[in-house]
Amino acid sequence: MRYLGLDLGTKTLGVAISDPTVTIASPLKVIRFPEGKYDIALKELQNILNTYEISKIALGLPKNMNNTYGYASKRSMDFKTMLESITDIPIYLVDERLSTVEAQNILLEANTSRKSRKKVIDGISAVLILETFIKMEENK
Repeated sequence: MRYLGLDLGTKTLGVAISDPTVTIASPLKVIRFPEGKYDIALKELQNILNTYEISKIALGLPKNMNNTYGYASKRSMDFKTMLESITDIPIYLVDERLSTVEAQNILLEANTSRKSRKKVIDGISAVLILETFIKMEENK
């Protein structure tokens, strides 16, 4: 049993995975696709779902700072619907406000170059989303 964490952007999908004990979250990959071509991301995601025994998926929901939903939130909710059409695995929306900022700060503290940060930021954001979800599940 593993959990998957997803950070959806307009051209990237950061993917993080837990260990089998659902204790540690690690970046798995960043799926890149032409803007708006979510079918490409879904196809790659389907391969991941077929490879690992995923029991739950945490998808980042980028709310506005005042707790309202904007365009990015709608994009995540629409992607959740698309994802539900290819899998029966439960998908949970996780508030991801400031996850990208936090990921950026982590990478800056590690003295990661700007070029390297750009390549891994979505994966780190997915890890933060997954870690949040794991903590939520532990506190149930």
